[in-house]
Amino acid sequence: MKIILAAPRGFCAGVNMAVQSLDLALKHFGSPIYVYHEIVHNQHVVQTFQGKGAVFVNFLEEIPNGSTVLFSAHGVSPEIRRVAKERELTAIDATCPLVTKVHLEAIKFAKDHYTIVLIGHDGHDEVIGTMGEAPEAIILVENSEDVDALQFSQETKLAFLTQTTLSVDDANRIISRLKERFPWIIGPPKEDICYATQNRQEAVKLLCQRADAVIVLGSQNSSNSQRLRELAEEFGRPAYLVDGPHDLNEENFRGLETVLITAGASAPELVVQNTIQWLKDRFDASVEEQVVREEQVYFPLPRVLRGLAATK
Repeated sequence: MKIILAAPRGFCAGVNMAVQSLDLALKHFGSPIYVYHEIVHNQHVVQTFQGKGAVFVNFLEEIPNGSTVLFSAHGVSPEIRRVAKERELTAIDATCPLVTKVHLEAIKFAKDHYTIVLIGHDGHDEVIGTMGEAPEAIILVENSEDVDALQFSQETKLAFLTQTTLSVDDANRIISRLKERFPWIIGPPKEDICYATQNRQEAVKLLCQRADAVIVLGSQNSSNSQRLRELAEEFGRPAYLVDGPHDLNEENFRGLETVLITAGASAPELVVQNTIQWLKDRFDASVEEQVVREEQVYFPLPRVLRGLAATK
């Protein structure tokens, strides 16, 4: 068997920043550090931090007054920030800057009296945070059928934004339908889907055609990882989204000549290497890394942690 190892894969700059932030906070402030929602959508990362003393919560009311809380990479609404202040929590904001960009766009459009059509997945942490910036001005759509159900007159000022981790192709289809129905709609100055999401999707598109099957390392609740699996399946390849080799079935790979391995933006390289080893042990696999695009993006740590990073 030959393994084609896609690059880029795995951690993006936003995930790197969030993971480093939590690691530094634990070292400096000690445990427990409370994290509002999962730091990133990856079970391996979450469980590793739980072992170090991080406590993940879904409600700020679960956190004792005066404690330290870290906001995850997916961002939070103004209401969450208000409650944190009310409870005298020391807040460390590890929101990905690309998510913050969408929040700021939502605020600007709402102030200019636009109705905002947000393209995203209902219930996703990022979508909840973005909608919280201007709930009275934002309407969520998940597909073209949702767009067809919208009713606006030409007097309505319209703008659209997107969740950062969508399928590029799916988002473009929905945007095209929005523009067909409402030609006066405007978008953000720069597209919202993040560079890492686009790059990982591009790599799968180009490389999966050379493979008999595709393994995507990532958790089931990871939006960008799900898109990679769906993309491979659109090209007619069996694709498996797994947290690690323990989720794989040996029979699915017996007799295959070539397997593509990639990883979602919140999956650590350790699980990629463990999966490669799993295939080597069973199928005497060799590895060929294919670099589709170089990534050299870096996001600074939250201000409160920058001095700690320099002295650690």
